[in-house]
Amino acid sequence: MKQMVESLQELEEKLRRGGGPSKIEKQHRDGKMTARERIQHLLDPGSMFLEVGLLIAHDKYEGQAPGAGVVTGLGKIEGRPAVIVANDATVKAGAWWPETITKILRAQEIAMRNRVPIVYLVDSAGVNLPLQDGIFPGQYGAARIFYYNSLMRRILHVPQIAAVMGPCIAGGAYLPALSDVIFMVDKTSFMGLGGPNLVKGAVGQTVDAESLGGARMHTTASGVAHYMADDDADCLLLIRQKFRDMPAPAAAPKGSAPAKPAEGLYDLMPADHRLPYSIEAVIERIVDHDDYLEFQPQYAPEMLCANARLSGYPVALIANRRGFLKTESGARIGGIVYTESAKKVAYFVENAERNNTPLIYFQDVSGFMVGAEAEREGIIRAGAEMVETMACSTVPKIILTVNHASGAGYYAMAGQGFDPNFTFAWPTARIGVMEGDSAVQAVHGPELAKLKEENRPVPEELQRKIEKTRADYERWLDACHAAARGHVDALLDPLETRRVVTFALEVCMANNPRKHLALETL
Repeated sequence: MKQMVESLQELEEKLRRGGGPSKIEKQHRDGKMTARERIQHLLDPGSMFLEVGLLIAHDKYEGQAPGAGVVTGLGKIEGRPAVIVANDATVKAGAWWPETITKILRAQEIAMRNRVPIVYLVDSAGVNLPLQDGIFPGQYGAARIFYYNSLMRRILHVPQIAAVMGPCIAGGAYLPALSDVIFMVDKTSFMGLGGPNLVKGAVGQTVDAESLGGARMHTTASGVAHYMADDDADCLLLIRQKFRDMPAPAAAPKGSAPAKPAEGLYDLMPADHRLPYSIEAVIERIVDHDDYLEFQPQYAPEMLCANARLSGYPVALIANRRGFLKTESGARIGGIVYTESAKKVAYFVENAERNNTPLIYFQDVSGFMVGAEAEREGIIRAGAEMVETMACSTVPKIILTVNHASGAGYYAMAGQGFDPNFTFAWPTARIGVMEGDSAVQAVHGPELAKLKEENRPVPEELQRKIEKTRADYERWLDACHAAARGHVDALLDPLETRRVVTFALEVCMANNPRKHLALETL
């Protein structure tokens, strides 16, 4: 675990450098802060920044798109949780890659789901034109950003503040235009549907950038922008002032320390992901030591359901136990969802919904039980009930994948497709349909069985295919691959789990609407 965390931290540090020292120096020469410097100045001193999507696309474009050119995450501004989207102009002048859209949409979804303000720090040259086919069209193309802008402004009433701190060109100009408040920075901001060159070619007008779409023009002539700042620092101070006008946040509860220190988390997960471990030993190093009560501990014990507190917040925990478990009805395989365990979880989730208790899922699931006996017991109907109660619940849902997240079990344990508020994972997470060995049997099993029946060796070509299948699955199941595709919001150092999940929970509870987002946006 320590080696995996160190490797992850090295990769993250490299990505946080963006376009590198020379690009950072150019940003400073232009009189501008970098995206990360702006965020640091905007957030409350000493408060954490929970970055979302840092690893997205890190393994694409020959490494030329660190962070997909945008920094997204959450922090506190004047004591209030907020989502922040900041274009990184050190990466191809802040141009939009296809994955830039993915990150911005996820940031907006977090703001909508949790009803917390969102701040856009705009400094972008616009669409990365050679890749426009993955950016411009489609249901989840760039237009979706403006759709979310409109929903937040007109229906959900989520505060949106936009600060144009560099170029903001073409369709991208609608992002601030659809926000509640627009700030611009004198002499460094530009906002327009077309730049000087495009205007020259389209309508034959010769005009400089400042006259066409500068901060002074938009705050004195067009009225599009609302405030003009002297420089970046002044702009960020004005944003903080706007936050002071918002309702004061609710006071966070006081909790107690965990029963055992977090350092033990490094030693709990086995080196072989197939071996058992104690999920209770994980939980007791994360939640408060008091007020822990397991629900139906002797019934369907492969699923742990418990009420607890996390930093004082009441929470409902759902976790997979691993290993072989003895029950009245016989031995159970941990990590598998049986008919009884699906019904148990469904009932537990219903109670959490009634009591407005947030759900925290510790995922280490291999899937639902299969076989003639399971089918006769109605595993499909029980699994559907487990999925349905989770999908329709309105309480916050936070996911932590510690090991496996496989098959339909991943879905039933509040997989990403069910819009959980936050999805986190440890570097040990393995998210996929099945493991490599199972995939080999599914894909090549009939051929292997026939060869065995005929007492013939495995041909070299088939062996190569088998090895490729295993290698592909190992790559797809790697936690960094999942993070690179946006399947989790962030990979966590286990030692940071309590701190990060507590902050995520605070964000969830800041303006807990108790309304299902689908009912308001679809």
